[in-house]
Amino acid sequence: MNFDFSDEQKQLRDEARKFLTEKSPPKAVRAVLEGKAPYDRDLWKGLAEMGFLGVAIPEQFGGAGAGHLELCVIAEEMGRALAPVPFASTIYLAAEAIMLAGSDAQKAKWLPKIASGDAIGTLALFEGPGSPSHKTVKVGASNGALTGRKFPVADGAIADFAVVAARTANSGRETDIGLFIVDLSGDGVQRKSLANLDQSHNQAEIVFDKCKAEPLGPANEGWSILTRVLDRAAVLMAFEQLGGADRALEMGRDYALDRVAFGRPIGSFQAVKHILADMYVSATLARSNCYYGAWALSTNAGELPEAAATARVSATQAFQHCAKNNIQVHGGMGFTWEYDCHLYYRRANALALSLGCPSYWENRLIDCMRFKNAS
Repeated sequence: MNFDFSDEQKQLRDEARKFLTEKSPPKAVRAVLEGKAPYDRDLWKGLAEMGFLGVAIPEQFGGAGAGHLELCVIAEEMGRALAPVPFASTIYLAAEAIMLAGSDAQKAKWLPKIASGDAIGTLALFEGPGSPSHKTVKVGASNGALTGRKFPVADGAIADFAVVAARTANSGRETDIGLFIVDLSGDGVQRKSLANLDQSHNQAEIVFDKCKAEPLGPANEGWSILTRVLDRAAVLMAFEQLGGADRALEMGRDYALDRVAFGRPIGSFQAVKHILADMYVSATLARSNCYYGAWALSTNAGELPEAAATARVSATQAFQHCAKNNIQVHGGMGFTWEYDCHLYYRRANALALSLGCPSYWENRLIDCMRFKNAS
């Protein structure tokens, strides 16, 4: 595979970086982290005005209709800037689920609102810690209503609607899982914010008590649709992690060049050089695998599950490695609240668990490779 982004897509990346550098500085991230706001509303509005929220949404539903490659480059810049907005939950998860499985009426209702920034969405899948599995879904669907509890739900306390995975029968089969759209402002919905390592991204518990729900997609294909949504989201999340890893590497490099000890920059010391070199190798490997994922996503290739898992695993490892070692390069200053190193460390560890624990994606990659070799 010989893949690279086009000049136009690279130009879009430059525009996104310029915009986010100005509109999402560290002080804006800290404001949300410290609880001064649930998310950066001005940034969310600006992303909508720039067309970034609707870049992959078809034009007939209010988006730009550009595609997933454009969304990948925007996701990378969102990661660099640690943007404190519900971008992943709304764009990677809720919007993708509706575009994959929604009826024309559902797309016409929700996608224009997402593109304009008037609606925040999320995916309510997990019911406690662990990996995505149809066996763990206990929320029940009966007569157009849902009952049960979901947690953690990304941005669940601020979302306007949720795509909810629920069990439609008493058996444990995959075909008994359905997807439903729930208006979170309706009756029978209670929400509570949860403590989180990275409070600049909300996590919540949502309790459904016979709340009204609208089916999304065929009743017997819920888990199949969810798997496809997670694969798409894994690629997009990997680019966000890649952006964070690159920025953490840059922070460490810049500090090593500026910080002087024993009469010379600490970057000239072999121990520091090795740390930075390992960070660079990790980020570069992740970029290669993310590009593989972007190619598979944009072409809807049969290799998408394998490519998505590969990108997700390598980007998770790279972001955690670079964020941790950025603190080490900064030395004692890196552990202080005043420096921004901990912002990237928090985000790296939070994103590592956002689509299921790392072992889920490692096992998924192993399964894909086993199936590939067997065939």
